[in-house]
Amino acid sequence: MSISPSSPESQARVRVELGPRSYEVRVVSGDRDGFAGFARSSLDATWSGRTCHRALLVTDENVAEYHTPLVEAFASVDITATLAVVPSGETSKSLAVASDLYDDLVRLRADRHTAIVALGGGVVGDLAGFVAATYARGLPLLMVPTTLLSQVDSSVGGKVGVNHPRAKNIIGSFHQPVGVWIDTEMLQTLSDREFKCGLAEVVKYGVILDDAFFDFLEQNADAILGRTPAPLRHTISRSCELKADVVSKDEREETGLRAVLNFGHTIGHAIEAVAGYGGRFHHGEAVAVGMVLECRLAEQLGWIDGSITRRVTELLERFGLPVHVRGLDQDALIEAMTRDKKNQKGKTRFVLPRRIGLVELTDAADEALIRSVL
Repeated sequence: MSISPSSPESQARVRVELGPRSYEVRVVSGDRDGFAGFARSSLDATWSGRTCHRALLVTDENVAEYHTPLVEAFASVDITATLAVVPSGETSKSLAVASDLYDDLVRLRADRHTAIVALGGGVVGDLAGFVAATYARGLPLLMVPTTLLSQVDSSVGGKVGVNHPRAKNIIGSFHQPVGVWIDTEMLQTLSDREFKCGLAEVVKYGVILDDAFFDFLEQNADAILGRTPAPLRHTISRSCELKADVVSKDEREETGLRAVLNFGHTIGHAIEAVAGYGGRFHHGEAVAVGMVLECRLAEQLGWIDGSITRRVTELLERFGLPVHVRGLDQDALIEAMTRDKKNQKGKTRFVLPRRIGLVELTDAADEALIRSVL
């Protein structure tokens, strides 16, 4: 994994090193002309992609209007792209919607050399990626994330899937993309709420892996909130670099290292499940609350002092994110945590901070302690 500025003024490149499944994440600001070449070279680097001349471009109702430049770019490199629009929102991450996309692929007479292109946020990426992983036992996948949350998190690393009514992301697979194209200009179209939701995952990277990056976020919070291109590119590329480093060492969550990426998510996913997916809390908001409460768990265990929790809380508040939640049934939250994928031997496991830049996976927090924090 490496990051290098192709042009310091306009783009950065992050390499996700996974042997024959390695790929590049390209972070640009308004480089529309570069996409066609990036897509073609990313596909050409793979067995299934080098003979690709057809693609299913999956998007949702929020960003469907932005598909035309991509379709034209694909046409310029001899790829015919067919559009598939799914409803916006978390409810589209379902087996029913995936089945609709399978129908589209059957109608296209798709084969293993037909690409899936995910244009949209995390829901589109997870859904389209799951379809790419499971149709014909695997199709080449190109990610074009359009939200900050998807750009810094879900588009990198190969985790794809859909929700079960009682558990988020429980039906899924690992399927790496052939390339990820990130254009910060797309973020100008986001609502403030959606943009801020992505910042929760950005803060997470600083807490779990990089204290200097956490410092950068504290010092540049206003410029990042203002969506200034240069600090935004650094924020995104550094987040992708940190995630790529973890993924390259633990691609399929077999060593435990990749679990660090779930800081804030044990409680965050429980909040989403109890409140209802696509309901009161968006993913980033739930994770923000989860990070604060999991810092408090670490405090109760004696791992950190209150100053760490305060720094995390204050940065999240500067980014306009919630840091507490009321009105959710505590028993339901506890029950939802028992279904977390990190759990072992009936014990709920958390990723908790030892300091800014270092976290640890533990089952040391018993139910009484969890209830006291909730």
